[in-house]
Amino acid sequence: MPTVKFPPLMKFYVDNQSEFPITGATIAELLENVLLRYPTLKPHLFDAKGDLRRHFNIFVNGIHMRDLNGMETALKEEDKVILMASAAGG
Repeated sequence: MPTVKFPPLMKFYVDNQSEFPITGATIAELLENVLLRYPTLKPHLFDAKGDLRRHFNIFVNGIHMRDLNGMETALKEEDKVILMASAAGG
């Protein structure tokens, strides 16, 4: 089962875990299963239209999902899915 990793600031919403295994054949399905377990996370990941928030990047084994098949990227048992919030500064 793939493993999902969360940034430190989001651990609060997932029982203070930085990573955990969860089922999902695609990134979309994996996120759906995460939200079934932790529904309070939804507004932090998705906007009112249901789109992934702009400041979130999702990587599968170190490769950005936009360079794969987006939310429909197929996942394997051993995959590591990393949710990373963008940082901005000046």
